[in-house]
Amino acid sequence: QVQLVESGGGLVQAGGSLRLSCAASGRTFSGYGMGWFRQAPGKDRESVAAISWSGSTTLYANSVKGRFTISRDNAKNTLYLQMNSLKPEDTAVYYCAAGRTWTMTIKEYVYWGQGTQVTVSS
Repeated sequence: QVQLVESGGGLVQAGGSLRLSCAASGRTFSGYGMGWFRQAPGKDRESVAAISWSGSTTLYANSVKGRFTISRDNAKNTLYLQMNSLKPEDTAVYYCAAGRTWTMTIKEYVYWGQGTQVTVSS
């Protein structure tokens, strides 16, 4: 079992930045691929970014590429998502998740956090 708790969400103006964190506890954090996902009201959950066990490989959705950066600190059991140049369309609940590999495929992730709200005003 892995427990995940997101933090760092909030209200920000368009063009601003936020840094999300995901604290993990339970089984060895470094043994899991990790991902960030988001769900806007009335829309399906979508993949945002994924990172390999060591952090050496990252994947991004086209909509966030060049603006968001996923990273992890295995010593601190923490996953991060640095979000820059935020747009109103980035407004959503953001979730972190852990899986056996790093992928943009949502169904491959086993453990999920409760989510943190990000709201970007225009």
